[in-house]
Formats: sequence, C-alpha cells, structure tokens
Amino acid sequence: MTFVDVALLRWPVEEDRRQTLAARGAARLLLVDPDTPAPDAADCLEDWIRLPASQDDIDARCRAIATRSIVHNSETPGLDPDGVLRVGAGWVSLPPLEARLMSALLDRFGAVVSRDNLSRTGWPTGAPGRNALDVHMLRLRRRIAPLGLAIRTVRSRGYLLEAGELQMVQPA
Repeated sequence: MTFVDVALLRWPVEEDRRQTLAARGAARLLLVDPDTPAPDAADCLEDWIRLPASQDDIDARCRAIATRSIVHNSETPGLDPDGVLRVGAGWVSLPPLEARLMSALLDRFGAVVSRDNLSRTGWPTGAPGRNALDVHMLRLRRRIAPLGLAIRTVRSRGYLLEAGELQMVQPA
C-alpha cells in the first residue's frame, strides 16, 4: 500500500513553509483564513479549502491531492521476463498466466484492454470460459494492490490498469 503525506498549512501565515514544501515536490493543502482571497495553486500537488471546513471536506481534499501526487510522482510499472512486476522500489512475482495478462495491460497502461485481447494473450491456444478470465483478473488485482496499482472493470469493454487508491497519512 502506498502512503502519501499531505501537509496542512494555514495560509497566508505559513507562506514560507508552503514555498519550501513546493520546492521539495511535497503534497500540500492550504487552510485559507475566512477573509483572505483564494491563493493561486502553485502546481498539481496543491489545493486549498476555506475555513471553517468540516473534517470530511478536508479529508476528501487530502485524498484527492494524495491521488494526484502518486500519479505525478509515479514511475511506470514494468514487467521483467521472469514475471516480476516492479513499480518504484516495490515488486511482486506473477505466475506465468497472470504475467501474460499483465503484459497486455501494461502495453496500454491507463487505457481499456478488451476481454478478447486479454483472452488471446492469456490463453494463446484457445481461451477457456468467460469466468476463467474474471477469476484470474481478481487474483491479479489482489497481487498488485500493494504496489499502488488497480485494475478497473470497464463494463462491456474490458479492463483498465491504473494507479490505485492511496492511503493518506496526515502529519501529527
């Protein structure tokens, strides 16, 4: 599971800290005082919310920033000839069938891969029933989740590999 720190800053009081964190490429949520004009976001790793704000609203903004951060800072996943899927420093070993399916998904990372394409790739000598692909995609989803990757089902079209949901860590 991937964790992303999101710094919570009072704005404009903590402008110096904002600039320091921005220079480091850190994710930031600016807590804007009620009578202060809205700030211009410095980059995609920053957002703001006007106070007073509910904790649910602050958490939602932090999750959105964390997701943008992982996409912004992520490395493209890669699969080696031995079936080891690597993302940054993380890795997972895939069985041969799942490695073939992952290869097809990686070729179109972020785009839909049809069920027919995946079936032909996974079972080159002839695909078994429809449920076999679904079972193997479920297993593959579970294996890659700790790497911060997710396989989404696109109804009536196929599957899509993308950066997954993140766990958010807020500074204490």
